[in-house]
Order: sequence, then structure tokens, then C-alpha cells
Amino acid sequence: MIDGHTRLIAHIGYPTHSFRAPLIYNPYFKAIDLNAVVVPMGVTRDDFAAAFPCITRFSNFHGALITMPHKVAIVPMLDRVSTAVKVAGACNAVRRAEDGALIGDLFDGEGFARGVLRKGRKIHGARALIVGAGGVGSAIAAALAAQGLAHLRLFDVDTVAATGLATRLTAHFPTLSVEVGAPDPAG
Repeated sequence: MIDGHTRLIAHIGYPTHSFRAPLIYNPYFKAIDLNAVVVPMGVTRDDFAAAFPCITRFSNFHGALITMPHKVAIVPMLDRVSTAVKVAGACNAVRRAEDGALIGDLFDGEGFARGVLRKGRKIHGARALIVGAGGVGSAIAAALAAQGLAHLRLFDVDTVAATGLATRLTAHFPTLSVEVGAPDPAG
């Protein structure tokens, strides 16, 4: 039951018709007796810069799930961000800390990494190829690097994007060997 003590988690993006998070999180919150609710909020690209700061000032704002087209635009609006956000340049989860700071994280790649591990594959010490250095590829690269990946080959038709991702990865994961090359999976 939503009441005056309910913590608001805004699910911000546009359009909202494809949002599934409320269908997942709200039943879960009810099952664990957590007084919180995920509420879809359709905010267009043009309105985001003005709307997000207003939403965070709601006294019951606990955090936000950020989706397209705002995952990149949100980053400079945050007080602190995770390494995954620094590597990918995108954020999909925001939490308001006790001190009021807005803390951003990115869990798109983490879901991929957990899936690999659940299938019995190892990441630590392994080698991988990622084709695509955009948002999803960057998030997956950051998650694999955090799991101790030894070597990563990146490919993107946009060589500048792949090179930029390689630079950010080596800055945050100095033991990771990164190369920008062909999409050949050999090795």
C-alpha cells in the first residue's frame, strides 16, 4: 500500500510503454514488506535537464532507474559515480545517499557477467572479444574487467569509440590487457 512513508523510485525515460521494472520490483517490494514503489515517469529528452533536479527534490525520492534516452545525460548531474559509470559514460541507477548526494551506478554489464558465471564459465583470467563500444558494450566491458578479465579485444566500426573505451578501461583496470582490433574471435 502506498502511503505518506512510501519511498519513491522514479523510473525515468521516454517512451514508458516498454518499462518492465515496475512489474518486477513492485511485487518484490510487497513480498519483502518494503514500503517503496517504482513509478514510471515519461520524461522526454528536451525536458530531462529541468525535470530530473525537480524530481530529486521530492522528500520521498529514494532513487531512480534511468533508461533511454537519458543514460548519458544523467552522468554530469550526479555527485558520485561507480567505476562502471566512469568507464561506460552512462548510468542506469541513481540512489540518494544519507547525506543527500546522488550516487550513480550502471548494472547492465553486471547482469551479463552474472549470466556468464551462472553458465559455469569463468571470467577471472579469461580473454574476451566485445563487438560494439557503445553503451551496452562499454557496460559489459566494465563488468568483465571488474571480475578480473585478463585480456579484452574491442571492435567497433567507430574506431574512436573503441579507442576511447580502451583508454578508460586501462585507466581504471591497469592489469587488464586491452587491444582495439578486428572482430575476429580467434584467441
